[in-house]
Formats: sequence, structure tokens, C-alpha cells
Amino acid sequence: MAERKRRSGLGGRGLDAIFGEGVEKVLDDIQNSALEVPGRREVEIDVNDIRPNPYQPRREFDPDALNELADSIRTHGIFTPLLVRRSISGYDLITGERRLRAAKIAGLDKVPAISVDFTDEQMMEISILENVQREDLNPIEEAMAYDSLVRKLGYTQEKLAERVGKSREYCANIMRLLKLPQDVQQMVIEKKLTMSHVRPLLSLKDEDQIYDAANYVMKAKLSVREVENYVRELNGSEGKKKTRKDKVKDPLIRDLENRMQDKFGTKVSVGRKAITISYTDTEDLNRILELLGCIEE
Repeated sequence: MAERKRRSGLGGRGLDAIFGEGVEKVLDDIQNSALEVPGRREVEIDVNDIRPNPYQPRREFDPDALNELADSIRTHGIFTPLLVRRSISGYDLITGERRLRAAKIAGLDKVPAISVDFTDEQMMEISILENVQREDLNPIEEAMAYDSLVRKLGYTQEKLAERVGKSREYCANIMRLLKLPQDVQQMVIEKKLTMSHVRPLLSLKDEDQIYDAANYVMKAKLSVREVENYVRELNGSEGKKKTRKDKVKDPLIRDLENRMQDKFGTKVSVGRKAITISYTDTEDLNRILELLGCIEE
């Protein structure tokens, strides 16, 4: 059989030049030596020498599915090697976390892997896109993955939509889920509420009100249309209370709030003698502190 023609390698570049065929094609070509990548080596690695991927967007792993995969590995072994990067001590996992977890359950000491010399940016990009394009992330994981590509790799909305195969509107809407209170995000992760149920809640613009409304929606088992009507009622009742306050708010203050929100990527409120910057979790707080120069990157 004729040898497959090798495509141009990654070198020190990003993945723009080779992603036209999708990340699965890229991974397949790396596995089959059809794509030249720096430092490619086929190795067997002790499972304890592999560190989890810090850019892995998936937070939830189905225990039953992992046990089924572990049973298959016990019988047939691992067909597709993990993709890793050599580090100062051991290896960093790029793709294959489900296989690694299942291998540990199956009792394997070593796993087959392909080691490549990816940069941090290449490692982040390929690991995130590999997970996103499998289409089995929950909405919050998907939103966090998109947010990482935008904030850490400088993706524009157009590039993000093209890379993940979604519309710009879809990407923008799902990323807005990260503005929900953490408890409400958890309801989505646990499938107690859907993305369609929680999206209307974002217009409430008050975390306590959003949380209370989400609990009511969940307990009352409202349909999406009923949620939309419920939120309109809440906004209507609050609108009268806020009308006077909104009218007297200085336009310069509003403009300042908008510019600060664009800079920090989160809700900012400028009061008479205080500025409030909202955050969703510890990671988000650290991101804001880095922007403020309070901690080192």
C-alpha cells in the first residue's frame, strides 16, 4: 500500500492552516503520521505520570459510560493512543481523558500515547475543539469552552462560530449562560433546567431574583413559553419601581458601566460612592484580578 502523503506540519503556528477538515481529521492524521507535528513520538506511559489537561472543558463524566469503556479496555485494550505533551515532570494530557480514566478503572499500569511538542495555545485549542465537536458537553461546559477560546486565544465571534460549526447567535447566547448565578448554572448541569428555560431569566439582571425565579420555574415545571411570560410579569412589576431611578441615572455613568463591562467581561455597577464588579466563581475572580494587575498571570 502506498504511503499516505504527509501534510504540512504545525511548527510554531496555530491550527488555522489545517482545521478546514475539522479537528477529528487533524487527530486522525496525527495518529497515522499523516501530519507532521513537532517531536512526535509513540510511547507507553505510566498512568500516574499523566497530568489532567488544565484546558479540558468537560467537568462531568458519566460513571456508567466509563465503566463500560473500562470493560472494553480490559478485553480489547486501548485502540486509539492518548495524545500527550512532555512536561518537566511526566506528561500533560491533551486528548483522551475518558480513555485515561477508564484505563485506571480497568487497572492498567501503562497506556499507549503519542507525545507531541505542542505550545500551550495549540494544546488548549485542540483539546477544547475536540471536546466541543463531539457535541456531548452540557451547555455550561460548552459555554465555558467557547469563553476560553475567546478570552485566552483571542477568537473573534466569527472565527468561533466557524470553528465550532455554529451560528454567531448561538455562540453568543450560550456564552451568556455564564452570567447566571453559579447555583442556577448547576441546575443546568444537573439537567433540572434546560438552556431554553434559563435564557429568559438573564433579562432579570439581579442574581437573587434570577435564583428565586429559577427555583420557582424548576419546582412549578414551567414550559419555556410559561417561563417567558413569567419573566415578562416580573420585569413589568419591577419596571415601575425602576423607572424613576433609570431616568435620573447620569448617561456618563451608564457609558462608564458599559465600557467597564466590556473590559472585564462581567456585570459592573457604578454607584454614588462604590463600584461593584460581579464574578461567577474563583476562576472568574482570578481573571478579573489579573486584568486589574492585582496578581501575576
